[in-house]
Amino acid sequence: MARKTFEDALEKLESITHELEGGELSLEASLKKFDEGIKLADFCNNKLEESQRKVSLLMEKNGQLQETPFTGADKVNES
Repeated sequence: MARKTFEDALEKLESITHELEGGELSLEASLKKFDEGIKLADFCNNKLEESQRKVSLLMEKNGQLQETPFTGADKVNES
């Protein structure tokens, strides 16, 4: 079985969201998709938390590794 990546899981979660929003699925199919979506969201959240921990470890200040929490103000403008 291929290893699941964050990007693949997020893409599948977006697909499930569109399917559920479309309203074309039966109740049973909707519940299955919802359950799958919850599992994918948990997977993505865990990957993001893992990445956040890695970034915290790599932040360097004054020659020593120090944890620096990420804040929205740290975001680079993507325009």
